Amino acid sequence: LHLARCCFSRSELPSCLFVLFRRVCRVFKMADNQTLKDIANRLRIYSIEATSAANSGHPTSCMSAAEVMAVLFHHTMKYDVTVPRDPNNDRFILSKGHAAPVLYAAWYVAGHRGITHDDLLQLRKFGHMLEGHPTPKLDFVDVATGSLGQGLSVGAGMAYTGKYFDKASYRVFCIMGDGESAEGSVWEACAFAGHYKLDNLVAIFDVNRLGQSDPTSLQHDIEAYVKRTESFGFNAIAVDGHDIQALKDAFDAAEKCKGKPTALICKTYKGYAWDNAADGISDLMGWHGKPLGDRAAGVLEKIKASTKDLNAFIAPPKPEMKLSAPDLSPIKLSSPPKYDADAKVATRVAYGTALKKLGETSQRVVAMDGDTKNSTFAITFQKAFPERFIECFIAEQNLVGVGVGCGCRGRTVPFISTFSAFFTRAFDQLRMGAISQANIKCVGSHAGISIGEDGPSQMALEDLAMFRTIPTATVFYPSDPVSMERAVELAANTEGICFIRSSRPATIVLYGSDEEFGLGKAKIVRKSDSDKVTVVGCGVTLHEALKAHDTLKADGINIRVVDIFTLKPIDQGLLVESVSATGNRIITVEDHYPEGGLGGAVAEALSETSGVVHKRLAVRGIPSSGPGAKLMEVHGISASHVVTAVKEMLA
Repeated sequence: LHLARCCFSRSELPSCLFVLFRRVCRVFKMADNQTLKDIANRLRIYSIEATSAANSGHPTSCMSAAEVMAVLFHHTMKYDVTVPRDPNNDRFILSKGHAAPVLYAAWYVAGHRGITHDDLLQLRKFGHMLEGHPTPKLDFVDVATGSLGQGLSVGAGMAYTGKYFDKASYRVFCIMGDGESAEGSVWEACAFAGHYKLDNLVAIFDVNRLGQSDPTSLQHDIEAYVKRTESFGFNAIAVDGHDIQALKDAFDAAEKCKGKPTALICKTYKGYAWDNAADGISDLMGWHGKPLGDRAAGVLEKIKASTKDLNAFIAPPKPEMKLSAPDLSPIKLSSPPKYDADAKVATRVAYGTALKKLGETSQRVVAMDGDTKNSTFAITFQKAFPERFIECFIAEQNLVGVGVGCGCRGRTVPFISTFSAFFTRAFDQLRMGAISQANIKCVGSHAGISIGEDGPSQMALEDLAMFRTIPTATVFYPSDPVSMERAVELAANTEGICFIRSSRPATIVLYGSDEEFGLGKAKIVRKSDSDKVTVVGCGVTLHEALKAHDTLKADGINIRVVDIFTLKPIDQGLLVESVSATGNRIITVEDHYPEGGLGGAVAEALSETSGVVHKRLAVRGIPSSGPGAKLMEVHGISASHVVTAVKEMLA
């Protein structure tokens, strides 16, 4: 202002001030851009140093994303670096998880108090927090990545939560590699995000052209990516992924776009370090997943020489502080289970009833389904709380990914339902969900051959085995409507992945409304002082065991009948006690293949109990269509087969 007064008359002053202001802004913009460029180079340097120290990793994949990360972390994203999981912070997902070193470097440069330069050099070392791919052991990582193609679904779940549940200003950014965009789950997520107009979601495609063993199918056909994402309802922006100003403009445009998610299609080069790559490794095959080795020193020297400030830093923008931490108090049914003693109720129906009751007591309870809600009875919840129900359509991988995203930072307790058989399609999402410390509740209906005429494509006969293999999973198999309601309540309050298997056939009520249930606590439903064999069932087969009990009792033979309730954890103590009381004889009967289900779980629980004779009744072979009762008879899991097995065991 003083300079202007000295050089210009009063009448000229307003116009001269405008010109001066624009020139000053241009100078500051240039300085800001240079600083961001220097930050990008810092990220490259640290990524190369870390992977060289580890003698493994993916430095070239980090180098292609350096400018994008610099602009995101120091210009675009709003977050409190001292509290990475603050509910108000913008969210970031590195779906291309093999580029983990650039993520670790980004948080180090941003000022994370828990990471030092020495920590970066401990990359991939046993016992160190900076693993080969990101996991939530780190407080700035919401979900584990590395199994490619999953990050965008999780991001879509986060964005849906922010837009429709939290109604908050935080935004979600997800960086994907171009190679992983061949995964169908990416396009399931795009369809979901476009349908729900998630304008708080930015999908960033790092199109660096090269895959692991070959160039990607589209290579640098940027227009193809633009057309594809536009066809899913995205605001698509093609941008030079190494141009700082172009990236800033693109991210600013994304923030202004309303009613559509944005896709940034960033043309980049794998191994990019400087514009003239003739003596570098930019855009060269053969460098995926390899440290730079004897090339590292020369590349580092040149990057450092082209960096004006090796301590470059811009403080990240802070978020609006409007959201509070979630209410983590226990979630309870609004009323106890209540069924007539002579009623017959399918457990899938009781699931819908229980979920509605939970929704009445907790705003955190949300539900989602894959266009099967009128079969799973999630529709009961939808009718009561349409604003807390997400229709994910027939896209089970995305269904699970969205659920994982909705549950991040404790914002919701998501219940995810579909036919049990269809969860097998999302097994990798479930596997990664365990590594992500996900808190999701999966409910699978139409389990086993008891569903009848639909045939084997709809019959879940592997689901119990699948969920039992997941380290953090709790596996419920309730046998009546009362135990189903209590299983749903328990699942809501059990951290981690829960699976509840529901049944299609209507069955009798076994328990009173005041019956208590717990994790790893089985129930003895028939017992005498002269029991000869323990028979363990769950779901529909428990009712077959009860029919067998009555038949055998008429013949003077008493059996002990156990309702297992949870297969994981399993009630080892009750099983050992029961088998000891029945002459070390036990039969398991299950509507599942023999591998990995009830029989396997019981066998494992009794593996250190000597002298046990264990007969396993299960579905052996691929079934066909037919009435459920007929199929159970044909495949050896009906009451008559339990009777025969008991008599053979006692012969």
